[in-house]
Amino acid sequence: MTQCKSPVSNALSLIGGKWKIAIIYNLRQDPVRFGELKRILSPITQQMLTKQLRELERDRLIDRKVYEVIPPKVEYSLTNFGQSFMPVLDSLCKWSTENNDLMQSISQDNHSK
Repeated sequence: MTQCKSPVSNALSLIGGKWKIAIIYNLRQDPVRFGELKRILSPITQQMLTKQLRELERDRLIDRKVYEVIPPKVEYSLTNFGQSFMPVLDSLCKWSTENNDLMQSISQDNHSK
């Protein structure tokens, strides 16, 4: 018998990873071009950004719009499904802000080991 994934596991399979939440966060208001995302998310590599964007597009969290101009212009934006993640992201930001000192202490402890 196969086990069903929990709702949390399902969500984490879509947004998990080092860069996906940061990408979603940076698309929360307006469409953003690839180069701008790469600059904002430095030190992400072009290869990793491309991979993460493709996965987010495949999972219908973002849209990719290609403009037929020279040089080529591509913009990324959140889909309605991606926008529906914003309350979760807002809660995560609030939790992180409220616990910033403790999290920095934990991070320093982990790096000193």
